[in-house]
Amino acid sequence: MLYCSTRGGVGGWSFRDVLFSGYAPDGGMFMPETLPPLSPDTLRGWKGLSFARLVVEVASLFIPAQLIPRQDLDALVSEALRGFSVPEVVRVARLKDGLSVLELFHGETLAFKDLAMTCTVRFLNYFLQKEQRRATVIVGTSGDTGGSAIQSAKGLPGLDVLVVYPRGRITPVQEKHMISCLEDNVHVFAADGSSDDIDQPLRRLFADQDLVKSHGLMSLNSVNWSRVMVQLAHFIYAYLELSGIGDRAAGELPELEVVVPTGGAGNIAAGTVVKLMGVPLKLVAMVNSNDIVHRTVSAGDFSMAASVTQTLAPAIDIQDPYNMERVFWLLLGRDGASVKAMMEEFQRSQRHALSPEHRELLSQVMTSGSVADGGILETMRRCWEDNQYVLCPHSAVAVWHHYHCPHPASVHRCYIATASPAKFEAAVQKAGLTFDPPEAVKALDSLPTRFQTLERRDSWCRDWEQSLREWIGSVGRARSSGAPFYRQ
Repeated sequence: MLYCSTRGGVGGWSFRDVLFSGYAPDGGMFMPETLPPLSPDTLRGWKGLSFARLVVEVASLFIPAQLIPRQDLDALVSEALRGFSVPEVVRVARLKDGLSVLELFHGETLAFKDLAMTCTVRFLNYFLQKEQRRATVIVGTSGDTGGSAIQSAKGLPGLDVLVVYPRGRITPVQEKHMISCLEDNVHVFAADGSSDDIDQPLRRLFADQDLVKSHGLMSLNSVNWSRVMVQLAHFIYAYLELSGIGDRAAGELPELEVVVPTGGAGNIAAGTVVKLMGVPLKLVAMVNSNDIVHRTVSAGDFSMAASVTQTLAPAIDIQDPYNMERVFWLLLGRDGASVKAMMEEFQRSQRHALSPEHRELLSQVMTSGSVADGGILETMRRCWEDNQYVLCPHSAVAVWHHYHCPHPASVHRCYIATASPAKFEAAVQKAGLTFDPPEAVKALDSLPTRFQTLERRDSWCRDWEQSLREWIGSVGRARSSGAPFYRQ
């Protein structure tokens, strides 16, 4: 299994090389050169596997045994998923009228990012220890990714984690999961802008190959293929649990509709990969008022709005769904030149109109919808009234589809729940509901904090890039001298 860039300039990379990279050197995103097919027999053979075992089976398709032997892969995944609050790691809530919610939020930071992040960090640490080297992870976050990266990597001796989050645009719990971690290898920056703003200086840092090589810079956003790879497992798990495959011993596989709240499009990209590997999924990408993915799917309008709208579902307040590049590449037959032209036009003008042929290809893979804050609150209330079940606002973006797009009982559906309502107290209260948060969340208020600020000035992008570049250099010098970075 080798990897290439979606823009055609790089190929033949190993999983290890891709794991340690952010964007590809040509500005594209790494993808497997081929997708391994999943036969009906394979899927039926996986029915009944634990989620952790399913992650191993999926990962082994993309990580050659000569890089991580199977017994080591088993141990890494087992260690990564050990700290989840339910024994099964993920859980299906089967509610009224066929509403099946796949809960992916039982990790330490109460968000689905924990599933792929903990595994990816274990893979990363495996190679760092083996090679006796260091790496510096840079993460731009819209809320959940940063906390998950910090909690997964805190205290690891060969790794520094630098996280940038949009100040005032995330919830208090999301923020405290980041700024309350005082480990010497954790560096948190609060930026005066949106998550899309944050992506701009980070792309410039990764484009500096001298900086990347000298400091071992890498990304743990869903830019990193390993994050997307692990996410394949929960789509396959949902299919095995909810499609009715166990009721059919042979013949055509049943279809499962999976409804996904979408921001940066990493999760919907993972679903697309699973579909193209042969699992009969019907994908629905649901977004909030930041509706670029919906406009792209429904009208071919891949263009950014003038600004990011702050909504009740802040983790998907994104106008640059960078993982759509992976979807485009898959649908265009791995045509790197076409994807390069498309994405460079989008980055230059912040818009691209899909051709009729491309729109048709996209419509064959997914449909979409958009929900404003009023619809989010309505869905949260209705789900509580029907089931005494509290949704987080992001999960409500998906579940809105259940109440507004009726389907026959013969059609199996799954709604992806990406976060716990404990992280979004204000939205829960605004819906007129209550939710008693876990003790670990209550304890965050009493913890000391540490973070740096990135102010917004006229030359903010250049200033942020320079500040982060200088910080990376200072951390590197401290590590070379063997001294702690923060003076206690």
